[in-house]
Amino acid sequence: ALALLPLFVWLTKRVGDQRRKVTAEKQASLADVSSIVQESLSVSGILLGKTMGRTEDLAQRFEAESGRLAELEVRSRMTGRWVMAAIQTTFAVMPALVYWFAGLTIAQGNATITIGTLVAFTTLQTRLFFPIGSLLGVQLEVQSSLALFDRIFEYLDQRVDIVEGSQALSRPRGEVVLDAVWFRYDDAAWTLQDVSFAVPPGTKTALVGETGSGKTTCAYLVARLYDATEGTVSIDGADVRDLSFESLAASVGVVSQETYLFHATVRENLRFARPEASDEEIEEAARAAQIHELIATLTDGYDTMVGERGYRFSGGEKQRIAIARTILRNPPVLVLDEATSSLDTQTERLVQEALERLSEGRTTIAIAHRLSTVRDADQIVVLDRGRVVEVGTYEELIGRGRRFAELAARDDGMPSVTALAAADEA
Repeated sequence: ALALLPLFVWLTKRVGDQRRKVTAEKQASLADVSSIVQESLSVSGILLGKTMGRTEDLAQRFEAESGRLAELEVRSRMTGRWVMAAIQTTFAVMPALVYWFAGLTIAQGNATITIGTLVAFTTLQTRLFFPIGSLLGVQLEVQSSLALFDRIFEYLDQRVDIVEGSQALSRPRGEVVLDAVWFRYDDAAWTLQDVSFAVPPGTKTALVGETGSGKTTCAYLVARLYDATEGTVSIDGADVRDLSFESLAASVGVVSQETYLFHATVRENLRFARPEASDEEIEEAARAAQIHELIATLTDGYDTMVGERGYRFSGGEKQRIAIARTILRNPPVLVLDEATSSLDTQTERLVQEALERLSEGRTTIAIAHRLSTVRDADQIVVLDRGRVVEVGTYEELIGRGRRFAELAARDDGMPSVTALAAADEA
C-alpha cells in the first residue's frame, strides 16, 4: 500500500520546485505593477504623462504588465495540478484495488484473507492516506512560499551600512568638526578628499562650490546619512558614529531641497517632528516659518489634507511647512540643503526670512546655490572637486580674488578676476 509513497514525494517535490519558480516570477511582476501604479498614477506621473502626450503609452505599459501578472497567477495555480490530481486519484483507487485483489484471492479458494481483515486493512489504509495527502499538500505550499521568503531574506541578509552607537548628547552646544574626512560611494572615485573644517556653536557656515564638488555629502555626513570612509565627523567632541540615532536626530535637523509631505493633514505633517507637541506650539512654529496666515485661510485650516507629496501647496509653501516642522523639533544643529534653489525671487525672500528665524541661536551649515544668500555667513567653506580650497568670510574671499571670487562673479553675471586678467593680457 505504501510502495508508491516515495514516488509521490518525489513528484510533489518537482511540482513544488516549478511553483517556486513561477511564484518568484509572479512576485517580481507584482513589484513591477506596483511601481508602475505608483509612478503613473501619482500626481507627478499624471502631469508628466499629460504634458508629454504619453498617457496612452502609460496605460499600455500598465495593461501589458497586468496581463503578464494575470498569466503568472494562473500558471502558479495550475502548475502541477494534474500530478496532484493523479496522486489523489491513486489514493482513492487503492482501496478498490485491494478489494479486487482480495476478492480474486478468495474466489480462488484461498481463505487466508477474511472479510474482517479486509475491512480493517482498507479502513486503516484510508486513515493513513488522508494525513499523507495532507502532508504532501503542505510540502507543496511550503516550497511555493519559499519564493516569498527568498525576497524577504534578500533584504534581511543585506549588510547594515550604518550601525547605531550608544552614546547620547545630554545638552548639545552644536560644535561641528570635520577632521581629515575622506568619502566615496562604494568603489567609485573619491567624493571628498581630506576635508577639514570646524563650525563653532551658534555660527553659520556656508558650503559653496560647483555641482558635484561635495557640498551635500559634507552636510549629510553631519546628519550621518552616510558614514565617512576615513576621518571623523564630530558634534561637541563626540564622533557621530558613537551616537544613538535618537540622540543624533534630536541634535541635527535637515531642511532639504526636495520637501516631502505625507498624505495627511497639515497638523499631522507638522506634528511628525514632535508627536507630543501641542496645537499652540504647532501654530507658533508655523508663525515663525511665515506659513500660519496661509494655513488659516484654508477651509479646514490645520486639518486640511495636503494631498499626495503636498501637491496642494506650491514649492515655497511646502518649504515653509518643512521649516515649521524643523522649528518644532528645535535641533541645535541645522543643515540647509539648497532650500531656496528652485524658488522665485518673492518666494525665496519669504523662505529666506523663515530660514533666518530658524537659524537664530543654532549652528547652521548651509549649502548655498545662490552666493548672495551667504553674505551674512560667519565663514564660507569653498569646495572644489571634493577638496577644501578656501575658508573665510565673504569679504575676505572676495578680496583674495581666487576660486570664490570667480564663483561670485559668475553668480552676479560679471567677468571673473581670471577672465579680466586674461583679457588684459590679450
